[in-house]
Amino acid sequence: MRDLSGDHRLLSLNTATVRRQGDLAAIVEACARHGIRAISPWRDQVEAVGLAPAVAAVREAGLALSGYCRGGMFPGDPSQAPAVRDDNRRAVDEAAALGAPCLVLVVGGLPQYARPGSAPSRDLGAARAQVEDGIHDLLGYARAAGMPLAIEPLHPMYAADRACVNTLAQALDLCDRLDPGRTGALGVACDVYHVWWDPDLLGQIARAGAERMLAYHVCDWLVPTRDLLLDRGMMGDGIIDLKPVRAAVEATGFAGFCEVEIFSEADWWRRPMDEVLETCIQRHRTVV
Repeated sequence: MRDLSGDHRLLSLNTATVRRQGDLAAIVEACARHGIRAISPWRDQVEAVGLAPAVAAVREAGLALSGYCRGGMFPGDPSQAPAVRDDNRRAVDEAAALGAPCLVLVVGGLPQYARPGSAPSRDLGAARAQVEDGIHDLLGYARAAGMPLAIEPLHPMYAADRACVNTLAQALDLCDRLDPGRTGALGVACDVYHVWWDPDLLGQIARAGAERMLAYHVCDWLVPTRDLLLDRGMMGDGIIDLKPVRAAVEATGFAGFCEVEIFSEADWWRRPMDEVLETCIQRHRTVV
C-alpha cells in the first residue's frame, strides 16, 4: 500500500467538497495554492464559468483531473431518449476537453426521478434495463473520444431516485456484459460512502482489477447521519475503516488519486475553503 504520510501528491479534490465556498476558478486557485495536484469538477460548476475558461484555468494551474462528474441519468420516457443521448455525449466531450481520465456515471433510478417529466413507475428492473441500454449506446461514442466510462454504484438508499446500480457486483456485471474484453473503456468508480457496508466489498474490488478500477473516492459515514445526501463526514470523523479499503483498491494495481468527495450542508460547506482544504490534506496523510 502506498505511503501517504509524507505528502499529499496523491490527493485529488472533488470540487463538490467546497462548492458553496467559491466557483470553479476560485477552487482551482485554492488547490494550486495548497499544492493539491488534481481535481474532479462537476458539470454545473464548469458550465457556470464556461468550458473554455475552465480548461484554461486547469491548465494554467498545472492541475490533473481524477475524473469528471457526471454523466448518466439514463432512465426516462422514450420521448426523452434523444435528450439523454445528447446530454451524455456532451458530458463525454467536456471530459475530453478538460483532460479527465474518466467520465463518472451516476446512472439514475426510476424514470420520474432520473428524467423529470417521465411517467411514474415502480419497475426497478425496467429502469436497470434502460441503464444498460443507455451505457451500451454511449460506449461507442465514448470509445471514439478516448474517454473511459466509470459506473459509480450508489448506496441502496438512492435506488429509487439517483442510481439503481447499488453494488460493485452490479456495476461489474454491467461491465462484463458490455465490455467483455476488459478493454479499459468501461469500469467503476469506487466511493467508500456508497460501498463500505457491502459484505463482498473486498472480493468485488479484487474482481475489478486494474482494468476496471477507474476512480477511488473517500469521505466518511457519520453516525448519526442527519441527511442522507448532504451529511457526509470528513475522513476520520465517522465509522468507515478506510485503510483496508484503500489497500484492496491499490492491490488491484490502481495507481490513481484518492479523491475526496464530501457533501456537507451543515458542516464543511459552512467553513472557509482554506480550512477545508487544510483538513483534507491532514486527513489524507493520517487516516486515508
